[in-house]
Amino acid sequence: MTALMNAHDAVPATGDGTPLLRVEALGKQVALPSGPLTILDGVDFSIAAGEAFAIVGASGSGKSTLLSLLAGLDQASRGRVWLDGVDLGSLDEDGRAALRAEKVGFVFQNFQLLPALTALENVMLPLELRGDRDAQGPARQVLEQVGLGARLEHYPRQLSGGEQQRVAIARAFVTRPRLLFADEPTGNLDTSTGQQVVELLFRLNAEAGTTLVLVTHDERLAARCARQLRLAAGRVQA
Repeated sequence: MTALMNAHDAVPATGDGTPLLRVEALGKQVALPSGPLTILDGVDFSIAAGEAFAIVGASGSGKSTLLSLLAGLDQASRGRVWLDGVDLGSLDEDGRAALRAEKVGFVFQNFQLLPALTALENVMLPLELRGDRDAQGPARQVLEQVGLGARLEHYPRQLSGGEQQRVAIARAFVTRPRLLFADEPTGNLDTSTGQQVVELLFRLNAEAGTTLVLVTHDERLAARCARQLRLAAGRVQA
């Protein structure tokens, strides 16, 4: 049974006592001609290694902004984020990119595959970018795991939406990340295909022992996670 999380709930930590992801008094504000707009305000929580954790809320609640801050894709106006013990605010853009390449995988609603690359080449890409000598072997293996062993040389335009998301999931797991962010992973899929993708995502996550942070407005999908953090108008709802 899932537990609706209070912002100050205690969380089990990694072996050295440090949560894999920790957020303290996080806020994001942007300047508009009409004045400052607060998107997030005073968000606090921690996530332990190996957890499946959902961030839920209606459109405009701040979910995607929060994910961007957790991944170091954007910078907070105030507060701090620690990823595997590293304060993201202490790193420059290159440092945050290097940390993501080493520890983080992503699955997006719109797949984010490169159209000029085959399925195999899309999955090889993160390994090549971090300098792995053998990118093809692991990429082939994980594509076979997601049921696309016969589609390695197909381009994204030659694949269905469900197949494209399977390629994206393979790409996310191929680097063996400690932390996986999934942003509305079934948002562009029909119900049946989306359910298959969800089962695949949770199966691979359990097998790999990855920490999963799932951003969704789908209550049934969020219920698959052990804990939920609910946002409304940029604040955590207790």
